[in-house]
Amino acid sequence: MSATVATIVRPEIPNRRGAFSRLVSACWDAIARSFVRRAAIASLRELDDRVLRDIGLERSQIKAAVDGVITPFGQGRMR
Repeated sequence: MSATVATIVRPEIPNRRGAFSRLVSACWDAIARSFVRRAAIASLRELDDRVLRDIGLERSQIKAAVDGVITPFGQGRMR
């Protein structure tokens, strides 16, 4: 019985990312989240107090709202 190259099946090798690749990816994600957070805080700080009140925030609540600790309507975040 002879086997031809076309009938030989290789086992599939899973495409696993290495530890270094995961570390770089995690660092990049953290950097991106930091920039987005800072931009959101800066945008909200540019609003006047009347507009902030309209969306249900006080100036002292900006960071908490961006971090998701409070919602714009003053309700705590459910975990």
